[in-house]
Amino acid sequence: MSKQEYPLAKNLKKLREKNGLSQDRLAKLADVANNTIIKIEQGENINPTLDTLKKVAKALEVSVDDLIK
Repeated sequence: MSKQEYPLAKNLKKLREKNGLSQDRLAKLADVANNTIIKIEQGENINPTLDTLKKVAKALEVSVDDLIK
């Protein structure tokens, strides 16, 4: 499995694009570093903190479960 194929990486990118958000805009809405969003989408950060997941999910208006499944 390539890094970008991890469910979290795929789901985050899909949900972000569905909402018409850039990585930078999502990072600002979620109050996390832009680099955090980039690393998650690239599969370099496959285990972000629960706090980060909650912030990103809230910014995307989805549940944490929707983000990670």
